[in-house]
Amino acid sequence: MIKLQVIGNLGKDALVNNVNGKSVINFNVAHTERFKDAQGNQKDRTTWVDCSYWTDRTAVAPYLKKGTQVYVEGTPDVRTYTTADGRNGSSLTLRISSVQLLGAKQGGTAAPDQSAGASYTPSASPSTDDVPMDDLPF
Repeated sequence: MIKLQVIGNLGKDALVNNVNGKSVINFNVAHTERFKDAQGNQKDRTTWVDCSYWTDRTAVAPYLKKGTQVYVEGTPDVRTYTTADGRNGSSLTLRISSVQLLGAKQGGTAAPDQSAGASYTPSASPSTDDVPMDDLPF
């Protein structure tokens, strides 16, 4: 299994669609990497990831607005296609298993609940009353 993790900003507002009775949230995430070329000039390289989040938890969709920073993880797929002018192209797609809101764009408002709708929910840690004092965790 291959798992891809991406932190980036949404390129446009998310769209909620219904496909064969199932809900899917579609959006794209851009990650820009800054580097210096061989001549020492500062360069930017932006990678776009098309995301599909198949979930019944569509309550997160209103918070997935253009410019919002998110963390997503899931299974990647590379799709190839031929453009109208005959050139070959490819795109990176991601079937999302987890999404987490990291922040709003500059000048925007932050989401009231950063984990709203995220499929990842950490399990509650056991209380110290439940763990015997003489048991070591290793």
